[in-house]
Amino acid sequence: MEALSGLLLVLFVAMISSTIVSVALPQIIGALNGTQSQYTWVVTASLLAATASTPIWGKLADLFSKKTLLQLAIIIFVIGSLASGFAQNTGQLIAFRAFQGLGMGALQVLVQVIIAAMIPPKERGKYNGYLGGVMAVATVGGPLLGGLIADTSWLGWRWCFFIAVPITMVAFILLHKTLKITTVRRPDVKVDYVGATLIAAGVSVLLIWVTFVGNSFDWLSWQTAAMVGGGLLILAIATWVESRVKEPVVPLHIVRMRTPALAIVASLAVGMAMFGGSVFLGQYFQIGRGYSPTEAGLLTIPMMFGVLVSSTISGRLISASGKIKPYIVVGSLVLTAGFLCLSTIDHKTPLILISGYMLLVGAGVGMSMQNLVLAIQNTVPLRELGAASGAITFFRSLGGTIGVSVLGAVLANRVAANIAEGLARIGITPTQSGGSKTLNIAALPEPIKGIVRAAYGDATGHIFLISAAIATVGIIAVLFLKPIKLRDSVDLTEATKAEQPAPVR
Repeated sequence: MEALSGLLLVLFVAMISSTIVSVALPQIIGALNGTQSQYTWVVTASLLAATASTPIWGKLADLFSKKTLLQLAIIIFVIGSLASGFAQNTGQLIAFRAFQGLGMGALQVLVQVIIAAMIPPKERGKYNGYLGGVMAVATVGGPLLGGLIADTSWLGWRWCFFIAVPITMVAFILLHKTLKITTVRRPDVKVDYVGATLIAAGVSVLLIWVTFVGNSFDWLSWQTAAMVGGGLLILAIATWVESRVKEPVVPLHIVRMRTPALAIVASLAVGMAMFGGSVFLGQYFQIGRGYSPTEAGLLTIPMMFGVLVSSTISGRLISASGKIKPYIVVGSLVLTAGFLCLSTIDHKTPLILISGYMLLVGAGVGMSMQNLVLAIQNTVPLRELGAASGAITFFRSLGGTIGVSVLGAVLANRVAANIAEGLARIGITPTQSGGSKTLNIAALPEPIKGIVRAAYGDATGHIFLISAAIATVGIIAVLFLKPIKLRDSVDLTEATKAEQPAPVR
């Protein structure tokens, strides 16, 4: 339990670092004299680095000492956090956030791999409940903590980065003393550096395209053709390389198996829906309803509560029954229902209704997100646990990054249309309003202020309708999962291994 406490603590800090800056970003970019494009990249840089590096760290965990890799990841994360806090301009901040993202991606996957290597699958459902609760509280609680820091005059926005350092160092010391895990060294270890580089490059190109399409250039343009075509070509080459090397970063025979393949599709959908949806709730409360950053964070507590309770209870029920699929299916259904309810909100929806809708979303996330990782971990041998866990974490992060970018573009277009209609009703053209595009609502004249708030409040429901459609894909995927029972041993039995498809060479 001491080692587990250290693992959960470091995972919490890594997860919260990706969301804590969300409500403080306007203040950060203003202080550093940044542009709107740089505003986006402060968030995207860390997500991009974390997403692209996740499968690499997962594979390294199968080849080298998991404890040493975890300690290295903590050091990278601490250095990136300190550097981000001391950044003097937005260019430096973006670069340091990318470096921090390498540590974030490593910590997210290594903690899951180490817990899976420490605890037999029969007991892992209970502990995965704690893991899912920590990840979800960090995802939803980050904006709350960031809002408190941004609203506290004697702290300031730089502490959004500094606060992770002392907590992470405590976890480092605790893990150094308490984490005891056997390192299995193989004499024929080979790291697929070519495949790792190609995967990172291909994913990066596509994520950069998702970030800028619709703003810097059109969906149908030569830039889109070049970036999408180039990214897909690089990933196609990476797939060919992975099918030929001895130690692939993402073992294709695992991805081709029914349970991992469906779990990856479901995780991609859950990631897009969850991250994309939750990011914009804080913006809805601040801009659409006029609450402060701290108040906006407090208003998301129902979602946090739903995740905590459902992940903990479902984890214990899974450990008791040994069955995983029923809870994933129910979680996916509840998540979709929550997003459908949220799609009905506007700038006048009673907060009590919104709280109930968020509770549904939180409960759905808690029952599905981490249990999908558990499903994969029960279908692969111990030697490939890191690669399999890294693959599903990678696709969930990829889904989240795509979700934030795509839903953000939809929201921006809808808001612009709503503002134009509102201004036209009072006899003002958008070009005459001057400040209608700013997020500094308090500085706007009263009539325009009301129009902008209503525009954001009414437009937010549309992105949750898209989130519900994405979550429906997850439902279809989990319905086709085979019934999965928690195995009693850490590794697969010899009989079960014999049933696994052989790796393609």
